Amino acid sequence: MEEGFVVRFRGVRGHHPVPGATTLKYGGNTPCVEVWAGGRLIILDAGTGLVSLGDDLMAWHQAVKKPIIATMFFSHTHHDHTQGFPFFTPAYIGTSVLYMFGPRTFDQDLEKALARAMLPPTFPVQLEELASLKIISNLDRSEAILIGPEHQPQIRNIYRDSLQAGPDTVQIYVQRSSFHPGGGVSLFRIEWNGKSVVYASDTEGVEGGDTSLISFAKGSDLLIHDAQYTAQEYVELPRQGWGHSTPEMATAVAQAAQVGQLVLHHHDPDHDDDSLDQMEAEAQTHFSQTTMAYEGLTIRL
Repeated sequence: MEEGFVVRFRGVRGHHPVPGATTLKYGGNTPCVEVWAGGRLIILDAGTGLVSLGDDLMAWHQAVKKPIIATMFFSHTHHDHTQGFPFFTPAYIGTSVLYMFGPRTFDQDLEKALARAMLPPTFPVQLEELASLKIISNLDRSEAILIGPEHQPQIRNIYRDSLQAGPDTVQIYVQRSSFHPGGGVSLFRIEWNGKSVVYASDTEGVEGGDTSLISFAKGSDLLIHDAQYTAQEYVELPRQGWGHSTPEMATAVAQAAQVGQLVLHHHDPDHDDDSLDQMEAEAQTHFSQTTMAYEGLTIRL
């Protein structure tokens, strides 16, 4: 368990895992970001990076004999953002409590989407057979989540309900983005103790900047932004409409939103460590406080 406001990257790769000698620096696991806010665990996406987080949580659980309580947010249910969940060991433990939130896609509930990923004969254990307590809810852009000291999330409608909360309450806001194939994704803003982090995976930039995202990320201390393609790949391959951004798109948002730090995320499987080094250096010429996400990168806000 971490105190304070801590962001740790467990998986940073898009599409599919790429283990090997050419991805050792940045890592090959698919998206998963671990966030601690005042002792409360928030997990952003459940790619294969979730597996190592689960192992560490189990070691903590066995050492201190306390239950694992986590709030999990799924940006969407494409395979690279869910493929680690069936191998998340805490989900198999009866004392674990998992609050799980994500968007409804094509009128399909999050619970049904996760269950489909674990249907036989493709996987031997079904979602309903996992021993943990799972509270699964859909989210839309009109809702926010408040997590108090008791670790139990509360859903609030931002138009009808009061969002006033105590100073130790974690607040998570949702922004729906349509710039991704397959029904769009949810973007998240986490606020606690006067600090904030915005998670914008699987989003595609637009000419002049995504004004909705810029407003959503305004003044945040940390922006985690998709940057899968180089500008050349985006134009020449081409990759327009595929739902992913370039570092230039990400830095434009960071500048306009006046964020403190920018971390580029969701790396293309074809980009090796040398390629990502070059992309990072180029991005820093546009926004100096830019870092290319790598597995194990830990930021304390």
